[in-house]
Amino acid sequence: MDRLTRMLNHYRSELLILVLIIFYTVGTIGILLPDSRDQFLSLSFFNLILSFAILLFGRTAHSIQFYLFIACCFLTGMLVEWIGIHTGILFGDYHYGANLGQKVFGVPLVIGINWSMLVLASGSFVAHTSWKPWLKGLTAAALMTGLDVLMEPVAMKSDFWQWANDTIPIYNYVCWLIIAWGLLWIGFYFKLIETNKVSKALFILLVVFFTLLNY
Repeated sequence: MDRLTRMLNHYRSELLILVLIIFYTVGTIGILLPDSRDQFLSLSFFNLILSFAILLFGRTAHSIQFYLFIACCFLTGMLVEWIGIHTGILFGDYHYGANLGQKVFGVPLVIGINWSMLVLASGSFVAHTSWKPWLKGLTAAALMTGLDVLMEPVAMKSDFWQWANDTIPIYNYVCWLIIAWGLLWIGFYFKLIETNKVSKALFILLVVFFTLLNY
């Protein structure tokens, strides 16, 4: 048993990545097949929660400060999205659909999780560099905004969220870049974002997932 435990710990990252690959492969196939599309889309919130849990489990460093940062990302994500859907001041004119689970004041709870997850995943690509926190943050925010470019068309087709007149405004991406930059700058300034295989693999899988669903 001790030997098995040591082996599992040694290959923990690889096993977690394998789980992610299996779930995203099954999810992609399920959504692309017309007969199962609706059922798989209704489970999207579960896939987000699972992805985030795996990302956290794949980290090497855990601290109170880190989880306070996660709470900050979650609450910021929920707040800016609430402002967005109720006022249009941020992002533009949009509303959430039915496939992202339970909502609070019109914003699905998993959206806060999604902001936290994407901050950690995009940040993992530059956390190891010696760049200044603002430059790390800007680079990772650009990656995160690029992923949003892939997500938006899929989200509209999947009833995650809908834009007025079915038009995605450039302003949406500007807001994503600025808000993500702020959160990532905080994470890098306090050295709370790390580079690891699981975070990078998750980001790459998300890129592949949304690219395939776009076509």
